Amino acid sequence: MERPVLTAEIREGVGKEKAKKLRLKGLVPAVFYGPKSQTIPLVIHSKELSKALQTEAGENVLIDLDIRKGDQSDRKVVMLKDIQIDPLQRMTLHTDFYEVTMDQMVTVEVPIHLVGKPEGTKMGGILEQVRRVIQIQCLPADIPKGIDVDVSALMIGDSIHVEEIQVEKAKIISDTNFTIATVVPPVVEEKVAEAVAPEVAEGAEVKEKEGEEEKE
Repeated sequence: MERPVLTAEIREGVGKEKAKKLRLKGLVPAVFYGPKSQTIPLVIHSKELSKALQTEAGENVLIDLDIRKGDQSDRKVVMLKDIQIDPLQRMTLHTDFYEVTMDQMVTVEVPIHLVGKPEGTKMGGILEQVRRVIQIQCLPADIPKGIDVDVSALMIGDSIHVEEIQVEKAKIISDTNFTIATVVPPVVEEKVAEAVAPEVAEGAEVKEKEGEEEKE
Protein backbone atom coordinates (compact mmCIF):
# COMPACT_ATOMS: atom_id res chain seq x y z
CA MET A 1 0.00 0.00 0.00
CA GLU A 2 1.24 3.45 -0.89
CA ARG A 3 2.42 5.46 2.08
CA PRO A 4 0.75 8.81 2.79
CA VAL A 5 2.95 11.89 2.37
CA LEU A 6 3.02 14.55 5.07
CA THR A 7 4.78 17.90 4.66
CA ALA A 8 6.52 19.46 7.66
CA GLU A 9 8.42 22.69 8.09
CA ILE A 10 11.39 23.07 10.42
CA ARG A 11 10.13 25.02 13.43
CA GLU A 12 11.94 28.13 14.52
CA GLY A 13 11.71 28.75 18.24
CA VAL A 14 10.25 26.55 20.96
CA GLY A 15 8.25 27.06 24.14
CA LYS A 16 4.62 27.15 25.30
CA GLU A 17 3.82 30.59 23.90
CA LYS A 18 5.24 29.75 20.47
CA ALA A 19 3.31 26.48 20.42
CA LYS A 20 0.08 28.20 21.46
CA LYS A 21 0.35 30.71 18.61
CA LEU A 22 0.94 27.89 16.11
CA ARG A 23 -2.16 26.01 17.25
CA LEU A 24 -4.28 29.15 16.82
CA LYS A 25 -3.21 29.12 13.15
CA GLY A 26 -4.26 25.49 12.68
CA LEU A 27 -0.71 24.18 12.98
CA VAL A 28 0.66 21.41 15.19
CA PRO A 29 4.11 21.49 16.86
CA ALA A 30 6.01 18.24 16.25
CA VAL A 31 9.38 16.57 16.71
CA PHE A 32 11.32 14.24 14.41
CA TYR A 33 13.95 11.88 15.82
CA GLY A 34 15.55 8.48 15.25
CA PRO A 35 18.39 6.21 16.36
CA LYS A 36 20.73 7.68 13.74
CA SER A 37 19.19 11.13 13.30
CA GLN A 38 19.32 14.33 15.25
CA THR A 39 16.16 15.69 16.83
CA ILE A 40 14.41 18.29 14.66
CA PRO A 41 11.54 20.51 15.85
CA LEU A 42 8.81 20.69 13.20
CA VAL A 43 5.43 22.22 12.48
CA ILE A 44 2.69 20.59 10.39
CA HIS A 45 -0.84 21.45 9.28
CA SER A 46 -3.49 19.88 11.47
CA LYS A 47 -5.74 18.94 8.54
CA GLU A 48 -2.88 17.27 6.67
CA LEU A 49 -1.99 15.25 9.76
CA SER A 50 -5.58 14.03 10.19
CA LYS A 51 -5.71 13.04 6.52
CA ALA A 52 -2.43 11.11 6.74
CA LEU A 53 -3.63 9.12 9.75
CA GLN A 54 -7.01 8.20 8.23
CA THR A 55 -5.72 5.12 6.43
CA GLU A 56 -6.33 1.38 6.57
CA ALA A 57 -2.95 0.84 8.22
CA GLY A 58 -4.36 1.51 11.67
CA GLU A 59 -2.35 3.16 14.43
CA ASN A 60 1.03 1.99 13.12
CA VAL A 61 0.79 3.79 9.80
CA LEU A 62 4.05 4.46 7.94
CA ILE A 63 4.36 8.01 6.65
CA ASP A 64 6.69 9.67 4.15
CA LEU A 65 7.59 12.81 6.08
CA ASP A 66 8.76 15.60 3.75
CA ILE A 67 10.87 17.89 5.96
CA ARG A 68 11.37 21.30 4.40
CA LYS A 69 13.45 24.35 5.17
CA GLY A 70 13.17 27.04 2.54
CA ASP A 71 13.93 25.46 -0.85
CA GLN A 72 15.55 22.38 0.69
CA SER A 73 13.63 19.16 1.28
CA ASP A 74 14.51 15.86 2.93
CA ARG A 75 12.11 12.89 2.93
CA LYS A 76 12.09 10.36 5.80
CA VAL A 77 10.01 7.26 6.50
CA VAL A 78 8.48 7.65 9.95
CA MET A 79 5.91 6.28 12.36
CA LEU A 80 3.76 8.31 14.71
CA LYS A 81 5.37 7.52 18.06
CA ASP A 82 3.24 9.77 20.25
CA ILE A 83 0.32 12.15 19.87
CA GLN A 84 -1.10 14.52 22.49
CA ILE A 85 -4.75 15.53 22.14
CA ASP A 86 -6.74 18.06 24.16
CA PRO A 87 -9.53 15.93 25.73
CA LEU A 88 -12.04 18.80 25.73
CA GLN A 89 -11.45 20.50 22.38
CA ARG A 90 -10.27 17.29 20.63
CA MET A 91 -7.41 19.31 19.18
CA THR A 92 -3.97 17.84 18.45
CA LEU A 93 -1.41 19.52 20.71
CA HIS A 94 1.84 17.79 19.74
CA THR A 95 3.18 14.80 17.81
CA ASP A 96 6.41 12.78 17.78
CA PHE A 97 7.66 11.16 14.57
CA TYR A 98 10.16 8.31 14.81
CA GLU A 99 12.35 7.48 11.83
CA VAL A 100 12.30 3.86 10.67
CA THR A 101 14.53 1.93 8.26
CA MET A 102 12.62 -0.50 6.05
CA ASP A 103 15.19 -3.30 6.48
CA GLN A 104 15.40 -3.07 10.29
CA MET A 105 12.98 -4.59 12.80
CA VAL A 106 10.64 -2.37 14.82
CA THR A 107 8.68 -3.14 17.98
CA VAL A 108 5.04 -2.08 17.92
CA GLU A 109 1.73 -2.73 19.67
CA VAL A 110 -1.01 -4.16 17.45
CA PRO A 111 -4.73 -4.33 18.36
CA ILE A 112 -6.41 -7.71 18.90
CA HIS A 113 -9.78 -8.33 17.22
CA LEU A 114 -11.95 -11.18 18.52
CA VAL A 115 -13.71 -13.08 15.73
CA GLY A 116 -16.77 -15.33 16.02
CA LYS A 117 -19.38 -16.05 18.68
CA PRO A 118 -18.21 -18.45 21.42
CA GLU A 119 -20.23 -21.64 21.93
CA GLY A 120 -20.22 -20.89 25.65
CA THR A 121 -22.23 -17.68 25.18
CA LYS A 122 -25.09 -19.75 23.75
CA MET A 123 -25.35 -21.37 27.20
CA GLY A 124 -25.34 -18.08 29.08
CA GLY A 125 -21.59 -17.56 29.33
CA ILE A 126 -20.06 -14.11 28.97
CA LEU A 127 -17.11 -13.37 26.67
CA GLU A 128 -14.45 -11.20 28.30
CA GLN A 129 -11.52 -9.71 26.35
CA VAL A 130 -8.67 -9.50 28.84
CA ARG A 131 -5.97 -8.22 26.50
CA ARG A 132 -6.66 -5.73 23.70
CA VAL A 133 -3.17 -5.21 22.25
CA ILE A 134 -0.13 -7.38 21.72
CA GLN A 135 3.50 -6.35 21.25
CA ILE A 136 5.29 -7.74 18.21
CA GLN A 137 8.59 -7.30 16.38
CA CYS A 138 8.75 -7.22 12.59
CA LEU A 139 9.90 -5.26 9.57
CA PRO A 140 8.02 -1.96 9.05
CA ALA A 141 6.38 -3.20 5.84
CA ASP A 142 5.00 -6.28 7.62
CA ILE A 143 3.16 -4.47 10.44
CA PRO A 144 -0.41 -5.84 10.47
CA LYS A 145 -3.47 -3.62 10.97
CA GLY A 146 -4.63 -5.97 13.68
CA ILE A 147 -4.58 -9.59 14.81
CA ASP A 148 -7.76 -11.66 14.42
CA VAL A 149 -8.31 -14.25 17.17
CA ASP A 150 -11.06 -16.83 16.60
CA VAL A 151 -13.05 -17.40 19.80
CA SER A 152 -15.97 -19.38 18.31
CA ALA A 153 -14.89 -22.70 19.90
CA LEU A 154 -14.65 -21.39 23.46
CA MET A 155 -16.93 -23.04 26.02
CA ILE A 156 -17.68 -21.71 29.52
CA GLY A 157 -14.40 -21.73 31.45
CA ASP A 158 -12.22 -21.85 28.31
CA SER A 159 -9.53 -19.26 27.53
CA ILE A 160 -7.15 -18.31 24.74
CA HIS A 161 -3.62 -17.28 25.66
CA VAL A 162 -0.93 -15.35 23.78
CA GLU A 163 1.09 -18.54 23.26
CA GLU A 164 -1.75 -20.02 21.18
CA ILE A 165 -1.66 -17.42 18.43
CA GLN A 166 0.76 -16.75 15.60
CA VAL A 167 1.44 -13.59 13.63
CA GLU A 168 2.69 -13.93 10.07
CA LYS A 169 6.16 -12.45 9.47
CA ALA A 170 6.38 -11.25 13.07
CA LYS A 171 7.70 -12.33 16.45
CA ILE A 172 5.50 -11.93 19.51
CA ILE A 173 7.28 -10.03 22.28
CA SER A 174 4.48 -10.02 24.87
CA ASP A 175 4.51 -12.58 27.69
CA THR A 176 2.98 -15.76 26.27
CA ASN A 177 1.22 -16.62 29.54
CA PHE A 178 -1.20 -13.70 29.27
CA THR A 179 -4.87 -14.45 28.65
CA ILE A 180 -6.37 -12.82 25.58
CA ALA A 181 -10.00 -13.82 26.01
CA THR A 182 -12.13 -16.09 28.20
CA VAL A 183 -15.75 -17.14 28.59
CA VAL A 184 -16.92 -16.82 32.19
CA PRO A 185 -20.06 -18.33 33.78
CA PRO A 186 -23.20 -16.18 33.91
CA VAL A 187 -23.66 -14.00 36.99
CA VAL A 188 -26.15 -15.51 39.47
CA GLU A 189 -27.90 -12.96 41.66
CA GLU A 190 -28.43 -14.16 45.21
CA LYS A 191 -31.95 -13.55 46.49
CA VAL A 192 -30.81 -12.21 49.83
CA ALA A 193 -33.85 -10.03 50.28
CA GLU A 194 -36.27 -12.99 50.04
CA ALA A 195 -34.23 -15.03 52.52
CA VAL A 196 -34.16 -12.23 55.10
CA ALA A 197 -37.78 -11.13 54.73
CA PRO A 198 -39.39 -14.02 56.72
CA GLU A 199 -36.94 -13.48 59.60
CA VAL A 200 -37.76 -9.78 59.72
CA ALA A 201 -41.48 -10.52 59.69
CA GLU A 202 -41.11 -13.10 62.44
CA GLY A 203 -39.12 -10.69 64.59
CA ALA A 204 -41.76 -8.01 64.18
CA GLU A 205 -44.49 -10.47 65.23
CA VAL A 206 -42.58 -11.45 68.41
CA LYS A 207 -42.11 -7.81 69.39
CA GLU A 208 -45.81 -7.16 68.88
CA LYS A 209 -46.79 -10.06 71.18
CA GLU A 210 -44.29 -8.96 73.83
CA GLY A 211 -45.82 -5.50 73.75
CA GLU A 212 -49.32 -6.90 74.31
CA GLU A 213 -48.12 -9.01 77.29
CA GLU A 214 -46.54 -5.95 78.93
CA LYS A 215 -49.84 -4.05 78.65
CA GLU A 216 -51.67 -6.91 80.38
